[in-house]
Amino acid sequence: MARPSKPLISRAAAVAASIEIIDSEGLEAFSLPRLAKHLGVRAPSLYHHFSDKSEILSAVARQIAGAGPMPRRKPGPDWPEYFVTLSLNLRRSILKHRNAAPILLQYLPRDVLIGTYEETAAFLEASGVPARLHVQILDGMERLTLGAVLTEAMRPPSTKSTIFPNVDPESQPMLARALTENEMTSKQLFEEMIRSFLYGVMRNEDGTE
Repeated sequence: MARPSKPLISRAAAVAASIEIIDSEGLEAFSLPRLAKHLGVRAPSLYHHFSDKSEILSAVARQIAGAGPMPRRKPGPDWPEYFVTLSLNLRRSILKHRNAAPILLQYLPRDVLIGTYEETAAFLEASGVPARLHVQILDGMERLTLGAVLTEAMRPPSTKSTIFPNVDPESQPMLARALTENEMTSKQLFEEMIRSFLYGVMRNEDGTE
């Protein structure tokens, strides 16, 4: 399809409008005609910035995942806390847009959490983390964080008592007791999961030396 000679809208405005539609009406309501109507233009105007719907959805995924602030990256023994904060920021951004979880699952590039691999590897090196552990940490962080957050985003919001929903105290007494004694929210459980992974990698390394 031919693109108009002059853009009637900006790329950023189209991405923002796409997110508004998906947030308020659901992913199934999103289409190029619906987006064009929301922006007050004709559908061909969108092709000045995007080649197709997939390119728009990819931009939406990047926008949502990149909305959180980047924590300060200071090398040192507490380097895992940088990744914990990074993961919490990503979780916050994604959970603001739960309807977009399927888009993120399909279109989110794997470098969105870590950023530049070379710079992050240099940060780990400067923090005293052996190079043989870098791939385990970088790959593990992406898999663990994105898997946990996108799974949470595709479920209804939970409280401490509904982390495992529909638990019957009579037939599931042990799980019911565990839920009663759990003092952490979903956010706190996520945070401790990330922290346990990172510090666990180093504990395993120390145990082999």
